[in-house]
Amino acid sequence: MGLALMLATAALGASSTSDLLPPERAFPFTARALGPQTVEARFNVADGYYLYRDKIRFQVEPASAGLVASELPAGKVKHDEFFGNVATYRGVLRVDLAFKSVAPGQRIVIKAESQGCADAGICYPPLVQTATVTLPAGTVIPEDPAKKSWFN
Repeated sequence: MGLALMLATAALGASSTSDLLPPERAFPFTARALGPQTVEARFNVADGYYLYRDKIRFQVEPASAGLVASELPAGKVKHDEFFGNVATYRGVLRVDLAFKSVAPGQRIVIKAESQGCADAGICYPPLVQTATVTLPAGTVIPEDPAKKSWFN
């Protein structure tokens, strides 16, 4: 647990600290290829936790892949005693990331920076998580469950 989180929880007592999830479990991040130039970035925010919309940033390695700025969903407005009204996310947050210059089959590393809090009133320091994705060589077409067989 980071020093900032430990200091913030000191006033709540040791039992409250042990009930908090580590940030990687409170805000797990994954990414998967949707197509040859698109990746879905995903946070699965644990129950009782939320992410701040304005604290989410994405980077890609190699930088030459040319990450296109993505619009984040609006989020739900929450009144924060320190920051006023802020947009937050709970549950699943999906963001499609597009790239300008990637090669078929290229491996890229998505870096996601985020910051969130627990409903218990404890906020975590900024967290950087990574996911490695290999882009497909062609178009990815989701399987249609109704057409699983050659013969219907």
